[in-house]
Amino acid sequence: MATLQQAFAGLPTPCFLVDEALLMQNLELLRSVKMHSGCRILLAQKAFSMYPLYARIAEYLDGTTASGLFEARLAAEHMPGRENHVFSPAYREQEFAELLAYADHFVFNSFQQWRQFGARALAAGKQCGMRINPQCSTQQGHAIYDPCAPGSRLGVTRDHFPERLPAGISGLHFHTLCEQDADALEMTLAAVEARFGDFLPHLQWINFGGGHHITRPGYDVERLLRCVRHMEERYGLTVYLEPGEAVALNAGFLISSVVDVVENELSIAILDASAACHMPDVLEMPYRPPLLDAGEPGEKAYQYRLAGPTCLAGDVIGDYSFDRPLQPGDRLVFGDMAIYSMVKTNTFNGMPLPAIALRRQGGTVDLLHRFGYADFKSRLA
Repeated sequence: MATLQQAFAGLPTPCFLVDEALLMQNLELLRSVKMHSGCRILLAQKAFSMYPLYARIAEYLDGTTASGLFEARLAAEHMPGRENHVFSPAYREQEFAELLAYADHFVFNSFQQWRQFGARALAAGKQCGMRINPQCSTQQGHAIYDPCAPGSRLGVTRDHFPERLPAGISGLHFHTLCEQDADALEMTLAAVEARFGDFLPHLQWINFGGGHHITRPGYDVERLLRCVRHMEERYGLTVYLEPGEAVALNAGFLISSVVDVVENELSIAILDASAACHMPDVLEMPYRPPLLDAGEPGEKAYQYRLAGPTCLAGDVIGDYSFDRPLQPGDRLVFGDMAIYSMVKTNTFNGMPLPAIALRRQGGTVDLLHRFGYADFKSRLA
């Protein structure tokens, strides 16, 4: 059975590796939150869609949430019998009939969409809800991820709500957080109660959305439990959480190789892994991903800028320092690469997609998928 370091050495690069044991640690904590609060927890597939693990995840969580048809179908195929929730900013007429075959909870983003699709969902025996915008921004420095920003298309504000909710809407949904602690949730709940509290006693459920960094060290779990219990006890609601990051936080790696080292005022190591293609959140967030056995700039003796192999001048992962000089063929391992990585890869410049591997709890390593030219070509016409 391979150790983690042996697993890194034995895989092709670039390659995503998810460690099942680390994933299970997160799931144990999430199950504890369920047990101590009575809430229901769903996997947000938009962050982590490694479907060979869905059967294991189903042992701990209540189901999944999808952003559209394909994710809903993936959940139906690989986590059958569990709850399958879906939210889309705008459902498409040509997809809705098929979507009804997969999802059991539908959240709408406007009353126009509710009028268009709600009767069909109810006739099919589905639960229906409305996404709300509590107009309470708690983001700091990540406006691109703030659904409460002025002009947001996500969620209905109170001034666009009717005096009474239409019959058939049994829940409300909000999603306003991004990698945040329970203090931001507590602040958001106060805004939800202030703006939408008169509807809550007449509903069956409320969904707190995602962005809860529950499995991050230091997260205030007790405050989260208080928030959940408050809504359960005051309004008699079933509470849903739909974390994505928290499910697979720190459970995955991206293994890459140094291809060349060039000099231009500083040393630049060109890798076979690309920020633009293989970890686009590095550029979108932006953030500097953790790198095993490396230091901050200036911390260790040898400093390098790590960059990808595409033509994009900004395909830069970040600056790191090392104990020894980097050479072509050296392997570098980025941490926290299970989330928003595999789901966002692309083939810009004809870049090969990273392989996908799984280190099982017993230590054995399975190479699940290798991508090739056909995968690149199949996306073009």
